Amino acid sequence: MSAQATPARRVTKQRLALESELRRHDDFRTAQEIHSCLGGHGDAVSLATVYRLLQQMGEDGAVDVMRMPDGESAYRHCVVERHHHHLVCRACGATEEVESPEVEAWAAAVAGRLGYTAVGHTVELTGLCAACSRAGE
Repeated sequence: MSAQATPARRVTKQRLALESELRRHDDFRTAQEIHSCLGGHGDAVSLATVYRLLQQMGEDGAVDVMRMPDGESAYRHCVVERHHHHLVCRACGATEEVESPEVEAWAAAVAGRLGYTAVGHTVELTGLCAACSRAGE
């Protein structure tokens, strides 16, 4: 199996502004929300550039990407450098980063049994956090 190297990315002022904006927040935000915040801070970055940079950053593992219920992607600065998954509250959006060796072993076993190599996967768990569960009682 040969791994492809990640191409070197140009460091532009737009990318630096986007990285700075992502670090200002702990929650997941859509590209449109991020674009709006950038404009509010006086950073001139087009929406198309925001989408392109977020896609690159997702491919590079620099941002966490989560698919929202409406199908749109949301992004957050990635603080965990190794592969992980998310447990997301459906009510308030609180997110926990979780590692699961069991999921990793299962994915490797399924791929191996079927003869697949270089397999990646995404697991998103949703539920109600403790606070939202208590509020709903």
